[in-house]
Amino acid sequence: MLNSKKLSKFSEISHGFFNKNGGVSKGIYKSLNCGIGSKDKKINIKKNLKIVKKKIGKISKEIFLVKQNHSNKFIFLSKNKKIKNRSINADAIITEKRKIPIAILTADCVPLLLFDKKRKMIAAIHAGWRGALKGVVHKVIKFMLKKGCNRKNIIVAIGPSITQKNYNVKLDFKNKFIKNHKKNKIFFKNVNKLIYFDLPNYIKSQLKFNKISKIDMINIDTYDRKNNFFSARRSLKLKHDDYGRNISIIMIN
Repeated sequence: MLNSKKLSKFSEISHGFFNKNGGVSKGIYKSLNCGIGSKDKKINIKKNLKIVKKKIGKISKEIFLVKQNHSNKFIFLSKNKKIKNRSINADAIITEKRKIPIAILTADCVPLLLFDKKRKMIAAIHAGWRGALKGVVHKVIKFMLKKGCNRKNIIVAIGPSITQKNYNVKLDFKNKFIKNHKKNKIFFKNVNKLIYFDLPNYIKSQLKFNKISKIDMINIDTYDRKNNFFSARRSLKLKHDDYGRNISIIMIN
């Protein structure tokens, strides 16, 4: 489990970016696969989620997850709101509830964990290129501000994800971003006639555009085997028929 140095300063919250290690799954899912949508044995995934929950907080409630679909939708869990786990299609969760660990799953996409130290509100965002382009980060921050958060009090940790050197894309992909904004061309580079995209720094630029300055970027590449993270792209290259998911989690204690 990796921690953000900036988020770790606050005893009011617990958080972590988990890699493949420490679970019970076998084969291509070895070992801490938390992907409920994967083809792994459900019993193993449940055991893995329990392992994660125990590390985050022994008296915490069930980890709250959503059905992710690369959208810009989010869900807000207010203090009195009761929503069934994984009953909502969304790619971000915001809450002010205590002892409710909120989490998102990734396998190369960017996980973001947010905390407003004064308002005592947290958020977890799954930002793949689709969700990022659709403005999921902007929508979450806008909602948090509406709920009384302040830009200067929001700390954001950008977790492990695929980095530019391993993110080869096609020209039509690049054109989507340039069409959205001409300045987006700075997040692409050409190497040996191939195009590479810098997803984590594109997302960091969105945070800065929203005037968020307290950003902790964990520069670890999920594609690189030595880092022990699940990677959809690496699994595709190895011709696996599925892949595990990494979990990123945050909770108000």
